[in-house]
Amino acid sequence: MRLILASSSPRRRALIASLGVDFTIIKPDIDESRHADESPVAYVRRLSQQKAEAVVRTLTATSGAAVLAADTSVILAADTTGIHDGEILGKPESAEEARAMLRRLRGRAHIVCTGFTVLSADDMRRHTDHVQTIVHMRDYSDDEIDAYIVTGDPFDKAGSYAIQHTDFHPVARIEGDYNNVVGLPLSAVRAVLIDFGFNVR
Repeated sequence: MRLILASSSPRRRALIASLGVDFTIIKPDIDESRHADESPVAYVRRLSQQKAEAVVRTLTATSGAAVLAADTSVILAADTTGIHDGEILGKPESAEEARAMLRRLRGRAHIVCTGFTVLSADDMRRHTDHVQTIVHMRDYSDDEIDAYIVTGDPFDKAGSYAIQHTDFHPVARIEGDYNNVVGLPLSAVRAVLIDFGFNVR
């Protein structure tokens, strides 16, 4: 069986490569709008399913492939138990939006939730799950925010930040899976790929 990653994210690509699995990339084209009254968890799970299904539709029924798709959201709630009615912070479209997000996140905790789906193109066997990580941000300054924005790094990141950014290092500590905050809960994904018959590290 061959693996197809339904994502063009360089971070997800690097994480999957670390498992030693050969894979190809097909970027899905779907509407990522959130449905009315859809919880953040239901949203990321649905998007991961729809991304996988969109890629499978481009393949032949006997392709011998499984598709891995994922969607990650940064969720800001009054507290970390309020994830189901929390606010999703997406990718910023301007420096002003990135600055506003980073100010809202600093010095407090939020949730990073990734939904992922592995879908077999041959028999449509699927596994969908999600992983949540609590992220505690440090109390960085406005000057640090401005310097980070100048790097351009926030603009393809949900919530306007990357946990792995070595200069800004916005995160004080986490509760849960570090790789989930990067973009893919690697331990959980690894277990599912093994169940689907892949040889992984």
